[in-house]
Amino acid sequence: MTLDAPQAARAASPSFAAVAEELLDDVYGYLLYMTKNWALAEDLTSETFEAAFRRWRRYDPRRGTHRAWLLAIARTTALDHFRAEGRRRRREERAEAAEPRGGEPAFGEGLSPELEDALRALSTGEREVIALRVVLDLEGDEVARLLGISTTAVSTRLHRALGKLEERMRDHDAVA
Repeated sequence: MTLDAPQAARAASPSFAAVAEELLDDVYGYLLYMTKNWALAEDLTSETFEAAFRRWRRYDPRRGTHRAWLLAIARTTALDHFRAEGRRRRREERAEAAEPRGGEPAFGEGLSPELEDALRALSTGEREVIALRVVLDLEGDEVARLLGISTTAVSTRLHRALGKLEERMRDHDAVA
């Protein structure tokens, strides 16, 4: 059996695992530079390599190096994230601008202004996981199914959100 040129090139190329290991720091560094947020850069790096793994069979070495190919996927992943965040922020701003329903108590009413500000500074995903795990006391696997993410992602998101809250409250106490 003879191989055509793309098949022969793929057969001679390194495995996905080898390429991923070699270029992980480059992709992460690029995404960290783009986002200025290590946690977000880690998440986007993971998404990048997941997408790259799904597309690995379609990689054509004649169109560019593995590094350029992975960085192009990382760029697309980051831009998709930024667009989604922009849409989320606009939705939140519209929701905040809308009139509150008359007579209904607001969720979380009675919190200190400092805690309300700290909660407001969190992303929607972070507030959502706090509401589901802490306020509503759902189990991690229930929250994972509800949000369509893994239980590990739920734990990670909750840990980061609570850490941010703690830091903001500590900063407030230091100022006060």
